[in-house]
This record gives sequence, structure tokens and C-alpha cells, in this order.
Amino acid sequence: MSVSPRYSLAVWHRNATMYGRTWKWNILPNFFEPVFYLAAVGVGVGAYIQEMGGMSYLEFLAPGLVCVAAMNGASYEATYNVFVRMTFEKAYDAMLTTPVEPDDVLAGETLWAMTRSAIYGGCFFLILVLVGLAPLPTSLLAIPAMLLTGLLFASIGIAFSLYIETIDLFSFYFTLFLTPLFLFSDVFFPLEERLSPTLQWVAELLPLLHPVRLSRMAFRGDISPGLALWDVTYVLVFSAILLAFARRQAFRRLTS
Repeated sequence: MSVSPRYSLAVWHRNATMYGRTWKWNILPNFFEPVFYLAAVGVGVGAYIQEMGGMSYLEFLAPGLVCVAAMNGASYEATYNVFVRMTFEKAYDAMLTTPVEPDDVLAGETLWAMTRSAIYGGCFFLILVLVGLAPLPTSLLAIPAMLLTGLLFASIGIAFSLYIETIDLFSFYFTLFLTPLFLFSDVFFPLEERLSPTLQWVAELLPLLHPVRLSRMAFRGDISPGLALWDVTYVLVFSAILLAFARRQAFRRLTS
């Protein structure tokens, strides 16, 4: 990729400026979703579960929901917003009349989606600190996991957005992709206790599993170096592959 940091940051700054005008309305729906799950599932179901994965159910649920918040922030930005800017607003067409190149647009949009993920995940993390569910200082190691979540789902969302031709297909993305990930990525129950060894290997293909596992290790203060290295490697390699695909699509969609 031939990326200009100056022009990529200009794309990021344009999005940040637009977001600054409406952030109060944009942040509420996606931010409160994991808060509601923590309250309803953690407090409600948790009242009937004494222990999950060697800890209380609230303590088990909290680190996974940090990554869910980050996933939501990156996903909504990298899907609907990217598609609208590309297809309806024609914002990228205007950008490309300047020295900005498609690579700069891709890098700037990825960076902005990661920023959105950090906003949502970071706010939810602060709530966990205030209610005593994020032990300090060990839980601070969940912040890199949050950023990795943003990178991963920014890459997935942008690659999908650049590939599809109609906005209606996002219903498949959120319902048939993100929802199963949310439910079966070690967020609500430990996969190693419920799945056979064969299915556990299949579960390793799930993108959300890896940042959730990193976040939970951070909250517990029990880092397994080998497993953490595998999780980080998965996120970085998978993101690189998706961004390479997105780059090809970006040149096709933005320069044709």
C-alpha cells in the first residue's frame, strides 16, 4: 500500500468532525446495548448461577462485553456509514479529486472505525471500573484487546461494504454474522466447557473469540503467553488479509 499519513489523517479528521456534531445521538444506542446485557443477563441470570469459569457470572460476562461494545462501534461505522459515504453522499469521489488516493481513504476509514470502537469500548470499560468489575491495574491490558477488536471488525466491515452493491445486504451481515458471533464467542459461557474438542477447533475460526479471550485473560490477571500470541496473530493476520481484499475492492469501486 502507498499510504500518506497526512491524507489518511485528513480522512480520519473529516469523519471525526462530522461525528462531533452528532455524537450524543450516535453513541447512545450502541453504547447502551452491552450495558443492558450486563444488567439483564449478568444480574438476572447471574442470580441463578453461582459460578462460571471459576468466577461469578458478572465477572465472567464483563470482559467479553467490553469487546462486544468495541465490535459494535467499529461495525456500524465500517458498514452503513462507509457505504453511505461511498454510494449516496459520494464523499469519496470528492476526496479523490484532491491528492487523496484510495489507499488513504481505506487507511483513514479503518483508523476512524478503530477510534469509534475505542470510544464505545472505553466508555463501557470505565463503567466496569466504577462498579468494581474491572480489577486494576491488570484489566488495563484489556485496552489493547479492545483496539484489536476495532481493527478486526473495521477490516471485516469495510471489506464487506466495498464488496456489496446494495445497502439491503447489511441485514444479512448483522443478523447472520455478528449475532452468532455475539452469542457463540465465549461471551456468555466458556466454550471449552460446552463444546467437544472438534467443535473447539471450529470455534477458533470465530473472529470475536480471540479478542474476548485476550480481554478475559487481562481481567483475570492470568496471561497465557502461548494462547495470547495465537490470539494476537490471528487478529493481525486476518485483518491484513481482509484489508488486502478491501484495497482491491476500493480501487475497483472508487476509480471506476
